[in-house]
Amino acid sequence: MACAEQKLDPKDFKSDLKPIWCPGCGDFGVLQAIYRALAAFGRPPHEIAFVSGIGCSSRIPGYTTAYGFNTVHGRALPIAQGIKLANPGLLVLAAGGDGDGFSIGGGHVAHAVRRNLDITYIVMDNQIYGLTKGQLSPTSPRGLTTASSIFGSLEEPVNPILYLLGYGARYVAQGTPADMVQLSTIIEEGLRFPGFAFINVQSPCVTFGQPEAQLKAHKTGMIKLASIQHDPADRIAAMSLAQDYGRKLYTGVFYRDPEPRPTYEQTVAERHRSLTSSAPARTDILNAFIPR
Repeated sequence: MACAEQKLDPKDFKSDLKPIWCPGCGDFGVLQAIYRALAAFGRPPHEIAFVSGIGCSSRIPGYTTAYGFNTVHGRALPIAQGIKLANPGLLVLAAGGDGDGFSIGGGHVAHAVRRNLDITYIVMDNQIYGLTKGQLSPTSPRGLTTASSIFGSLEEPVNPILYLLGYGARYVAQGTPADMVQLSTIIEEGLRFPGFAFINVQSPCVTFGQPEAQLKAHKTGMIKLASIQHDPADRIAAMSLAQDYGRKLYTGVFYRDPEPRPTYEQTVAERHRSLTSSAPARTDILNAFIPR
C-alpha cells in the first residue's frame, strides 16, 4: 500500500552513481528536474519504480534511489505497464530517448495511451542517436546530415507531440532543461495526473546534435504555466500548436484532460471484484472443462 505524501528533499532521490553523460548534456538538467518533481510529489524512493530502455537518457533510473529497471531497446513501456499492474500502489515512471521511444519502441506508445495506466513517460528528445555516435533518429529533421545519412535525411521526422495527441493521450507537455522551474513543474504535474502522462523534453546532445536549435524557447503564452494562452483542455488547439514541432520550441502543457477517465489498473481491479463476487458459478463452469 502507498504511504501518505512526505516532506522530502531532492537529494533523497540521488544515488551514489555519478552520471557519465558528456559535459553539458541536457540530461543532467532533466535528472535534476526529476529529483525536484519527486521530492515535491512526496512519495519515498521505495514506493517508486523507474523503468528505461536503451540509450544515453535511459541511464537515468540508476542515478536515482528508486527501484530501477534498465530494459532492452524500446521496451520500457511494456515493462512499466507490467509493474503497475502487478503493484498498483507503486508510482511508476518510464524514460528513454526519441530513438528508444519512437523507433523500435514506437509500437508500444499507442497501446500505453489507449490502456491509460497511471504511468508518467518522459522522453528526452535530441533528434539524434547519441549513444551509438550520431546516427539519424526518428525525430531528426529532413535533410540532416549524420553518420547514417551522409547526403542528408530523405525522411520526414516523427512529431512526438502530435503523435501523442493523435493517439488520445490525456496529458501531453513539453519542456527544456533551459527552464528548470517549469520542467520540474510539468513533470510533477504529470506524476499527479491520474492516467498516462507524456512529457517530451528537448534535451540537447552537445556532441552530435544541434543544441542551438533545441534550446530556442519562443516567448509565447506556453512558456510559463501560469499564462497559457490556449485552453489546455482544447485538444484541437494543442494539435494546431504542435504542428510547429521542429521549427519552434513551445514549452508547457499542450493538453490536459479536464475529466480524467478511470485508469486501466482501476478497471482491472473492478473486473476482478466482479469476477470474485460470482466465483462459485464461474468455478462450476470452468471445472466442467478440466480433464479428470
